[in-house]
Amino acid sequence: MTLIRRALLTTGAVILIAFAIGARYYCKGLSRNAVRNASVAGRPPLEEAERRRLDQHLEALRPFAIRRGYNTKIAFLVDMGLPSGKYRFFVADLEKDTLILEGLVAHGSGDHTFAVEPTFSNADGSGCTSLGRYRIGAPYTGHFGRSYKLYGLDSTNSQAFRRNIVLHSFSYVPEAETDPYPICNSLGCPMVSPVFLQRLKPLIDHSSHPILLWVFN
Repeated sequence: MTLIRRALLTTGAVILIAFAIGARYYCKGLSRNAVRNASVAGRPPLEEAERRRLDQHLEALRPFAIRRGYNTKIAFLVDMGLPSGKYRFFVADLEKDTLILEGLVAHGSGDHTFAVEPTFSNADGSGCTSLGRYRIGAPYTGHFGRSYKLYGLDSTNSQAFRRNIVLHSFSYVPEAETDPYPICNSLGCPMVSPVFLQRLKPLIDHSSHPILLWVFN
């Protein structure tokens, strides 16, 4: 009986060890599959309404760029109708009708300490985002490092240069989406993350014609 009991105990221990090892590798396999599937899935596509707004503005931007002698291959669009915690700064390939980059961008705080929703104004000292089309100008080094002058092309943003509204980065702007949580505010400038500005830099600097930026709501 002692031998039988020992045999049973040994067999049970072997089964438990095998089960533990199998479970360990099974869990590791699940983890790897979850990461791989998440990577393959990527970011979900734009909602239909979001895509429709972008398409409408792209269709209007192409002939404008041709008439005015701007870059007809690349354009920047900012959809202020989206929450600040979602990607709403888009780089569009006008020839292939595709989006090639997207990132977070802050809106102006206006006369508030912090504004979850943007308010729009062209007034000097308002601290608000101005809607409209901009010509991206020359780079310079300012308080926030490398920045780009912006020239308003519409009546709704005609004071942009006078207001010192520029395209710049700030370390408090995150790289990844934070929705449903909003990101920080600017004083009216389209303010992006340092990493995202580095992605925009070669597109702007190597362009033979000025690139258009359209901020819409």
